[in-house]
Amino acid sequence: MYTKIMVPVDLAHVEKLERALDTAAKLSKLYNAPVAYVGVTASAPGPLGHNAAEYAARLAAFAKDQGARHGISTRSESVVSHDPAVDLGDALVEAVKNTGSDLVVMATHIPNVADHLWPSNGGRLATHTNASVFLVRS
Repeated sequence: MYTKIMVPVDLAHVEKLERALDTAAKLSKLYNAPVAYVGVTASAPGPLGHNAAEYAARLAAFAKDQGARHGISTRSESVVSHDPAVDLGDALVEAVKNTGSDLVVMATHIPNVADHLWPSNGGRLATHTNASVFLVRS
C-alpha cells in the first residue's frame, strides 16, 4: 500500500518523537517500505552542529540507529533553510517530493488556540502533497 515513508524529526526533541518513530517503524515493516528521516536546519551554527554538514552527519547517524533498532531500511535527508521556523512547512513539502514518499508519519501536539489561527505542518503536507499524512499525538 505504501512504498516510501517520510518522518520529519527534530533532533533537539527526540524524546517527544518516540510514538511517531515507533509507528513509522511498524508501518515500514508492515509495508516493507524504507523510511526517510528528514530534518530541517539553519546554515548557522547551532546546538546540533557547527554547520549544515555536521548536522547532516548527526541526522544520518540517527537514521542508521533507527534502522538498526527496528530492523528497517532507512536514510536521512537534511534540508538547509535560512530560517527553519518560518520555512519548515515549505521545506517539508519539498522533502516529500525529493524523497518520493507516499506516507508521512509525524508527531504532533494537542491543538491549542494558536492552531486555529495558523495552519499546522501536518495540514500543510496534507493539502500541498499527494502523500497520506499520519499524525501521531505525543
